[in-house]
Parts: sequence; structure tokens; C-alpha cells
Amino acid sequence: MKIVIANASHSSYASIICNTIEQAAQKRGTGIAKRNPNYVISKIEQSNAVIALDGDKFAGFCYIESWEHGKFVANSGLIVHPDYRGIGLAKKIKKHIFDLSRTKFPEAKIFSITTGLPVIKMNSDLGYKPVTFSELTEDESFWKGCQTCINYDVLKRTERKMCLCTGMLYDPESAVSKKTKVKEKVFQRLKRIKEGMYLKKEKKKVENNKKDNQRNSKQTYRSIFS
Repeated sequence: MKIVIANASHSSYASIICNTIEQAAQKRGTGIAKRNPNYVISKIEQSNAVIALDGDKFAGFCYIESWEHGKFVANSGLIVHPDYRGIGLAKKIKKHIFDLSRTKFPEAKIFSITTGLPVIKMNSDLGYKPVTFSELTEDESFWKGCQTCINYDVLKRTERKMCLCTGMLYDPESAVSKKTKVKEKVFQRLKRIKEGMYLKKEKKKVENNKKDNQRNSKQTYRSIFS
């Protein structure tokens, strides 16, 4: 098994990378934005990605995205092939892409949005801290990428203030970026709060629709028998 900085010779893996990401999203039922093979190839050819290979067999992948002229950087598309899960490969890939990001964009703030506890733990070990979405990039191109996520309606209705994802940030100039682990119970509590707020809004929406239907029914009844 080897993890290397991707180059043009790895472009042939783009389709299996995108398919593996999409299959993982369907299995988990969580919000993972779809990736386009041509976009993945562009990252590979720019050497803004790392790939894990077992001989010639694809094992894992992650790439770098930069926003606001390099002010912010995101490590995106982290995926491990089902045949290689459960052996700590994702953590190794995460460390490689983080180191590559720090080398290519030493002054950039590195951020992540995720619903997965394992990714949050990995981010925490690298020095990320949970933040509000307002502390992340304002680049519209980044947020446009969320449109293919199944939770995009939540992000849109909250005017991009929150979603079911958790935002995390590594700031190289901040003392807060010292490695401090996020306790699992803290994340679970945060997740419950977000889901509770979302479900509360959905319940209120259903109740309002019910009231509107009842009101319309009464008006229809009156119009018929008046």
C-alpha cells in the first residue's frame, strides 16, 4: 500500500473515485456532494490530490480546493474503497492531504464541513476546531457545490447560517489551532441540537400547512353553501 501525491498518470482512476464517493453517499444516506470525473482529473493533473494504491488497485483519495485566492483551503472528496475500510487508511490519507495543503498553501486557513464523527476526530487531531459557517469562505463557488447534497434545502432555508454538517477550521496563525481533541459526546450533543432545530422547523411547517388546508376547506365549504 502506498499513498502518493497524484499526477497525470493517475487520471484513469477518476471514474472509480467518483463512483466510490457516490456509492458511499447512497449507503450512508448523508449529504455528500457529487463529484465530476473531469473536475477530479483537473485536481490530479495539478498535483492537488493524494491517492492510495494497492499495487494498481485504487484504495483511497482526497484533493485540495482553494478559495478566495488561496486565503482558504478545503480538503475534499476524502474516500476509501470498501475493500480497504477499517484499517486506518482514511486517517493516513487525511494526514497526507493536510501536509500537502500546508506545503502548497502555508498561510491558508484549512476548513472542512462534514456530518461524520470519524472525520471530525481526524480533523481535531490535526488541530481543527469547530466554527460557525460565517468563519468559513464566502466564495459562492464553494457553496454552490453543496447544491447536489441531500441536505441543501436546510442550508438554503437557514440562509447559509447552519446545516446538518459541522464546520471545522485550522488557522495557522491562531493559538486556538493547537491540537485539542473534540470529545465524542460534545459532537453528539451538537448534532442532536442541529437535528432538533431542523425537525422543529419541519414540524412547524407541517402544522402551518395543515392549518392552511383547514382554512381553505372552510372557505370552500362556505362558498358552496352560501
